[in-house]
Amino acid sequence: MVDRLVNSEANARRIAMVESCFGSSGQPLAEQGRVLVGEGVLTKICRKKPKARQFFLFNDILVYGNIVINKKKYNKQHIIPLEEVKLESLKDEGQYRNGWLIRTASKSFAVYAATATEKEEWMAHIEKCIEDLLRKSGKQPPSEHAAVWVPDNEASICMHCKKTQFTVINRRHHCRKCGSVVCGPCSSKRYILRGQSDKPLRVCLQCYDELSRERVRPPNQQQTSANTTPVKTDTAGSGGDSSGDEDSDDDDINAEEKHDEGFTSYNGVKNGLGNKVTTV
Repeated sequence: MVDRLVNSEANARRIAMVESCFGSSGQPLAEQGRVLVGEGVLTKICRKKPKARQFFLFNDILVYGNIVINKKKYNKQHIIPLEEVKLESLKDEGQYRNGWLIRTASKSFAVYAATATEKEEWMAHIEKCIEDLLRKSGKQPPSEHAAVWVPDNEASICMHCKKTQFTVINRRHHCRKCGSVVCGPCSSKRYILRGQSDKPLRVCLQCYDELSRERVRPPNQQQTSANTTPVKTDTAGSGGDSSGDEDSDDDDINAEEKHDEGFTSYNGVKNGLGNKVTTV
């Protein structure tokens, strides 16, 4: 079904519409062989609080952005190659239901659908696209993924020293290796995690020690990737953090606006669970 849609005029119009909604803030999305499989609104767990984000599933990439005007304008476009993605289902817990992790080497985060059926549809379509891509390319799925950040509101004190209380002055920071919320002194070290960045990133003292010990082990005993490099310069405190502590899509315009939820499929394929997705 996807192959039949590759060169269809309807597919080209849909992709052009997505490009138009992002405007000059987005990258061109039209490429030979690319198909828009479906779209919908998911709740993304951001650093400060959960927020609605518009997601577009193509046969080779996953695109999402902030909703400025529902179905008309989006900004802060993010593009994730599906070959790098691994999905992990999350158990329902309290108010957080129908969720899963989207994991890549550079960034990992949780998203939630409105219903269990929508979760199944999203995950099945994404998994199918990943499976098709890996089969055609002959590549192996990635073995290492970035940590999922613990949201700010889940840590009132440093998760490393268990002492420092967070205030306006004592800011929260995130370890790029484990995702924990830590204070400045407990995250004064930097380490190059090449899957995430070529620049030194903030890591907690525990992860720094573990990474340093792992680096000096014989190659046949190493458990983590060799794509890590310690940085000698320590930078303590809460100021001058060049490691990008802010979640880059954490801000909203029209944050209280109501958004249509659900997954809209553009090919009418079955989701692997026998439930047909809405066809447009």
